[in-house]
Amino acid sequence: MSSVAFLCLGAMGRPMAGHLARAGHAVVAYNRTRGKAEAWAAEYGGRVASTPRDAVSGAEFVFACTGNDADLREITLGAQGAFAALAPGAVFVDHTTASPALARELAAEAEKRGAHFVDAPVSGGEEGAKRGQLSIMAGGDAAAFERAREVFACYAKAALLIGPSGAGQLTKAVNQLCIAGVLAGLSEGLAFAEKSGLDLTRVIEAVSKGAAQSWQLDNRARTMAERRYDFGFAVDWMRKDLGIAFAEAARIGASVDAARAVDALYAQLQRGGGGRRDTSSLIEAVR
Repeated sequence: MSSVAFLCLGAMGRPMAGHLARAGHAVVAYNRTRGKAEAWAAEYGGRVASTPRDAVSGAEFVFACTGNDADLREITLGAQGAFAALAPGAVFVDHTTASPALARELAAEAEKRGAHFVDAPVSGGEEGAKRGQLSIMAGGDAAAFERAREVFACYAKAALLIGPSGAGQLTKAVNQLCIAGVLAGLSEGLAFAEKSGLDLTRVIEAVSKGAAQSWQLDNRARTMAERRYDFGFAVDWMRKDLGIAFAEAARIGASVDAARAVDALYAQLQRGGGGRRDTSSLIEAVR
């Protein structure tokens, strides 16, 4: 068992840290709202730290899952950031969906301190985190990744090192671009079926058996038909992630026109107050 720090106990981080504690790892948790960290510790038996710096002191592995670049920079390089107390040889695994540029910067900063940084965004959403069934796409040093893999296997069903620092974040951008396109097609197809007067239950059953099958269809089509969007990955976060992809696309000259069209529909939903709804609520903009 390892000494572990987990930074930020949001919708994803809380169950991930819980899996680590239940597996027997000695987990010290930090969360900006201390009460949430204390509630986590009461449930899982870990300890609570007042700052990221305090949390990582002596830790072999540090895991983080926060909201965006600014949040990640604060918990790593801020006045009470984790990097000030990283132990030599420690592995910092970042599960935040952040920019590839920041991943490369943090990898360089960790190396200066004799530590390692792995950018390791996840796919699978809140439900995947709760069930310990996340998929991890990583960038960084292969030896550091292999060391950390033994620990984050507690909450991941699959993990793959894609390439050097930043490669994990670039792969997550690919993931989000693909999801945007799939949800757009699913939304248009279901809305078309509705206007055609078809029985949606039977339509979903039929198309799920052929080439149109996808994770989104299997897990979201029925709830989209029922207009239920109170779970999963929020529109606000999807737009943040797509923004990262768009910035990188502009830098490398990649076409992302289809995703930009989807993003415009999500912006419409945000303006209507739907930013916290699941991404499958895209169908409401199509309707």
